[in-house]
Amino acid sequence: MTKIVTKQDIKQICDVIEKGGIVAFPTETVYGLGIRFQDEKALDDLMEAKQRDYSKAITLMVADQKDIHQYAYVNEKAQKIINQFMPGMITLIFQKKPSVDDVMTHGKDTIGIRIPDSEFVLSLLRKVGPMLVTSANLSHHQNTTSTKEVLEQLEGRIDMVVEGKTSDNIASTVVDVSQDEIKILRAGKITKEQIEEAIK
Repeated sequence: MTKIVTKQDIKQICDVIEKGGIVAFPTETVYGLGIRFQDEKALDDLMEAKQRDYSKAITLMVADQKDIHQYAYVNEKAQKIINQFMPGMITLIFQKKPSVDDVMTHGKDTIGIRIPDSEFVLSLLRKVGPMLVTSANLSHHQNTTSTKEVLEQLEGRIDMVVEGKTSDNIASTVVDVSQDEIKILRAGKITKEQIEEAIK
């Protein structure tokens, strides 16, 4: 049974995440599904809940720009994009540092990182630390933007859903900054032109 809580229940939400649970919450893009970073069992449970293919890694969400340098190598172009768009509707793919366990990136040598532009999610990250966050839907199903939509797909598969509605229905722009050449892997609200302008 998935428990429904409000944003005011932040202590309860943190408790569930810290004990290895899976929580869905609204972000400024679509509903996210989060677990505590570095928790291998929680990651397995998350993949199972979403029926997600293990070849796909999960994005790391952090609360602050300086946190990115702890987990990833940041080149000059990437730093310009960070300065311009983070926090915001963008996920950057970096070369990961050796300190990040391969299990957390499903064997990839890259890691996707995002800083959400949502005061609620940022307050959650400041309390529980970095989280692995993916969209709150079954794999190959529609993104979710409300509590009702999340429960239609994930009722009983996750521990908790934070009541609310997202302010958008478009997932973040995904940009690969792990090499010299910047590549846009998924288009979103932040456009290719805006990114090119930022790195000039």
